[in-house]
Amino acid sequence: MKILYLEATQDTPKVMLNKKEGVFEISGRSILEDTESFYNPVMEWLEQYRQEPSPTTLFSFKFKYFNSSTSKIIYNIFDVLKDIPGIQVEWCYHKDDDDILEAGQEFEEELEMKFLYKEI
Repeated sequence: MKILYLEATQDTPKVMLNKKEGVFEISGRSILEDTESFYNPVMEWLEQYRQEPSPTTLFSFKFKYFNSSTSKIIYNIFDVLKDIPGIQVEWCYHKDDDDILEAGQEFEEELEMKFLYKEI
């Protein structure tokens, strides 16, 4: 599979999806108006990865901030990820950022997935 890399901007997160190196990460801020057009390539890549995943997958989410339309997309990403055998989700948050931590806990509970939490 080809690597999917999207450089971060002021309004969009960095996205790195690299099956060969085992690097799966979304990090930064996501405050887009049109989240679907930005995240469509991510969803398509993950759908393809789900067909032939690696034996183990660690996917790190390192958001500084995301808006409500991004929250819906994140939910959709997790909906794909939960079907991948051996998936591990690492939800990273800054020490005093209770909002990001609580968002991760809500996703974990709603989707009945187990997250690893990492304070950064």
